Amino acid sequence: MFRLGLIINPLAGIGGRVGLKGSDGEDIQRLARQRGAIPLAQQRMQQALAYLLDYRQQLQIYTATGEMGENLCQSMGFAHSVVFTPQAGETHACDTEAAVEQCLVQGVDLLLFAGGDGTARNVFTALQRATEAADVPLQLPPVIGVPAGCKIHSSVYAVTPAHAGELLGLLLKGRALSLAEASVMDIDEEEFRQDRVRAQLYGYLMVPAENRFMQSMKQGGVQHAEIALQDIAAFMLETMQDDCLYLIGSGTTPKAILDELGLPSTLLGVDAVYNRQLLASDLSEQQILQLLDKYDRVRLVITLIGGQGHVFGRGNQQLSPAVIRRLGMQNIDIISTAEKIHSLNGRPLRVDTGDETLNQSLYGMVPVITGYDEKTLCRIAR
Repeated sequence: MFRLGLIINPLAGIGGRVGLKGSDGEDIQRLARQRGAIPLAQQRMQQALAYLLDYRQQLQIYTATGEMGENLCQSMGFAHSVVFTPQAGETHACDTEAAVEQCLVQGVDLLLFAGGDGTARNVFTALQRATEAADVPLQLPPVIGVPAGCKIHSSVYAVTPAHAGELLGLLLKGRALSLAEASVMDIDEEEFRQDRVRAQLYGYLMVPAENRFMQSMKQGGVQHAEIALQDIAAFMLETMQDDCLYLIGSGTTPKAILDELGLPSTLLGVDAVYNRQLLASDLSEQQILQLLDKYDRVRLVITLIGGQGHVFGRGNQQLSPAVIRRLGMQNIDIISTAEKIHSLNGRPLRVDTGDETLNQSLYGMVPVITGYDEKTLCRIAR
């Protein structure tokens, strides 16, 4: 019997689609709800567990009460034991840490958790504390993170929830997988909301060493050659159409377009430009949908994350499945420096929208604008 620890941070990613760039802190969580945010972490974990339904007889899950895991295990028919119950109705970081510690007491073979970088930090903190408190060397279980947060810099996460489920399925089939250290990274959300990315390495956790399932550590865009950004921006401006709304996505590469226009930009949000003038800044999902209702001609300009290759689902949750479907890929321009593409080392571009049907519809070859009137054909795949 495989003993699986399962923990969901119910509030992970709640601030993403409403443009808050994070979910840390009660004030941000309250504001996210006021803006109509819907928690998605359970749905993300459900996508992972769907790959384990055929292995239910081999699994004993140890989890926390309610939305931290119990409800999902019940609804999907997994044998489970509740080993932790939060004291208050709303969960906090300390509850994730306490749940991890209780899973350790049960001797779990692997810890599966859904959240973002803050959750990964909580898991790391709990495991480190348990190690320091042990009288004898403690054998810690490997982990697999199910990406559900707004920011995913840590390489302890699978590429998508489906990849997390498939990887765990390989273990249940008896596949021998080696283990490797993966980074636990996190950034200061207050700095993040001011368009400043300050990431810190907190430590390492052991994960199954399968590169096609686990994501690489994010690489920042500040190292890209300035001339390449200028060439891309110049080409985008030359081809920019009148009376067409342009949604400019997050990242250094799209920001170069607004810089070339002499307009203020939101480095880590989505801005709207119409006839070369700034129409709106730092849009939420609902605000984008309202603009799509108002304007007949709309194009989205986005980039990919260096080292990871994600086009959707990392740091741009405002671009929800509803937004992407309304736009259609024919109205989406992907821009990137050649350096970013080379950093993937032959791996495909990724999409992790939270909607598997939509993900599959996006798979295939896409042109990526990599310079002035230069395009590179890249593949979006699992």
